[in-house]
Amino acid sequence: MSIRVLVADDQAMVRGGLRLILEDQDDIEVVAEAADGVEAVEAARRLRPDVCLVDIRMPRLDGLEVTRALAGPAVAAPLRVIVVTTFDLDEYVYAALSGGAVGFILKDAGPALLIEAVRAAHAGDALVSPTITVRLLRHLKPPPRAVLTEHRLSDRETEVVRLIARGRTNLEIGAALFISISTVKSHVSTIQTKLGLRNRVEIAAWAWSHGVATDT
Repeated sequence: MSIRVLVADDQAMVRGGLRLILEDQDDIEVVAEAADGVEAVEAARRLRPDVCLVDIRMPRLDGLEVTRALAGPAVAAPLRVIVVTTFDLDEYVYAALSGGAVGFILKDAGPALLIEAVRAAHAGDALVSPTITVRLLRHLKPPPRAVLTEHRLSDRETEVVRLIARGRTNLEIGAALFISISTVKSHVSTIQTKLGLRNRVEIAAWAWSHGVATDT
């Protein structure tokens, strides 16, 4: 089945460009477009797309508000939101990831990274533009629901957490630990359950705040 994507941006040309890039892939389908934040929230709640691509600066509701409405900690059935923006500002990245986004991609990052981010989000992973990954993850705070002790993690799970906090992908983690991608995904799922977290971004925030990311 195709990955169903919603594209929200107030510029028609940008929406059209993103649609062309995404629908050039056999496994991705754009199911809706939205020109402002209110339209984005309404369409996303109605259609339940697999991934929502959301710009930050939009009328009525900005992308950060949209992210919190669709993916925030208080949302019972959160959607997967990727923020796609021109602005590489720390406060935007921090607010987006803290608000539940599973990706933060700059518009000039290129089509390949955009497509990779959509596929990663659909697979339950997170992807942030490489230039800002570790810079921001180390300053995030874990959500209030996170477990505050790490003793429940096995040694291997702790290794996986440390690599996630350093911005590594599943492929890179598997190569570093000499394990398969499916095993990495299994570890990530177990870690999320044990720590009460929802995605890799929250795992990374937890790791940095508890000193796990810098252990050797």
